[in-house]
Amino acid sequence: MRVLAASDIHGDHKRVLKLAEKAERENVDLILLCGDLTFAENDLTGIVGPLKKTGKKILLIPGNHETEAAIDFLSKQYSPGVYNLHGRSIMIYNEIGVFGCGGSNIGLFEITDEETKEALDKALKPIKDARFKIMMVHTPPFKTELDALWAHVGSKEIRKQIEKVQPDVCVCGHIHETFNKMDKIGKTRIINVGPEGVILNIEKKG
Repeated sequence: MRVLAASDIHGDHKRVLKLAEKAERENVDLILLCGDLTFAENDLTGIVGPLKKTGKKILLIPGNHETEAAIDFLSKQYSPGVYNLHGRSIMIYNEIGVFGCGGSNIGLFEITDEETKEALDKALKPIKDARFKIMMVHTPPFKTELDALWAHVGSKEIRKQIEKVQPDVCVCGHIHETFNKMDKIGKTRIINVGPEGVILNIEKKG
């Protein structure tokens, strides 16, 4: 299974078209969009449409530049095949579980640690027994290579959840200065996927 994960498009239609081309060229099965699809929700048009045309399943979460309502609107507008994964999860091929939480502890539309915990706990339950787990968040976990600016500005709650659950992969965005950087917490590989997108290869059983 091949997954294309990207974040922080910020309404750039040229980047969306490049991602759509990449999804087709790389023959991915799934597209993950980890928030900040817009710039302060100024324009929702032209973001999901070109990706929807690829025929790939698309999972979305809000960043700190859009509300959950905006992501709900996009998922409903382009349904079926486009899903808001904030506080939700999905099982792919009966063995790969993807669960998500959008928003950020810093930004226009903030989310508290308590709300983050509630969303991730709720999302994890249906896929807790999945063979392979992907955590999809907007904000990097605290005290990693991915949240280091003048200080570590990531989410402490997301870090706690990773330490507890140990998903196989955590994809995130938010911090522009660390796009494409990687780190690990325990066995969990963490990637700031950025607007150009990162391809994940996941081996299926059988």
